[in-house]
Amino acid sequence: MLHAALDELREHGHTRLSIDAVARRSGVAKATIYRRWGDRDGLVLDVVAWFGAARATVPDTGRFEEDLRLWARSIAAMLADPTAAVLVRAVLATDPRSGHAVRQQFWRTRRDLVRPLVERARDRGEIPPGTDADEVIRHVGAPLYYRFLVLDEPVTPADADRAAAITALATHTALLTHPSP
Repeated sequence: MLHAALDELREHGHTRLSIDAVARRSGVAKATIYRRWGDRDGLVLDVVAWFGAARATVPDTGRFEEDLRLWARSIAAMLADPTAAVLVRAVLATDPRSGHAVRQQFWRTRRDLVRPLVERARDRGEIPPGTDADEVIRHVGAPLYYRFLVLDEPVTPADADRAAAITALATHTALLTHPSP
């Protein structure tokens, strides 16, 4: 069913994705889809998680700056991939009220995937001990997603390198540490 839903998203986008079409394409009853996913947004979230997990690798070069650069470049590559681009846009197109959980789960999954990159650098002593991993992750991704989603511009490797370099600089100067109590 996830393959069928992905194909429907590719062809029609989130706004025209229908459970009927996914059911027809996958050869199952609509009730089966509703029972498993509850609604269209639940199905979209599972498609995104399934597709993203199969493609995501977190770099571990042993050097914080290089890991950030490679991660940022992987975001740029993902946003350049037509299928991944459709899925990212689908997550953000979910209903503002009911889709909040879908969007939060999408970002939580991405954050949890990348957090070890920051934790390893902290453990190696490359970055300040109080570095907030979530802030580092936000600062790498935010300019790339902004360019893609808000400005509707392509995200280039140079954009990714810039986001990683700025984030590394902010991290090394302790701008992204937890506030002192």
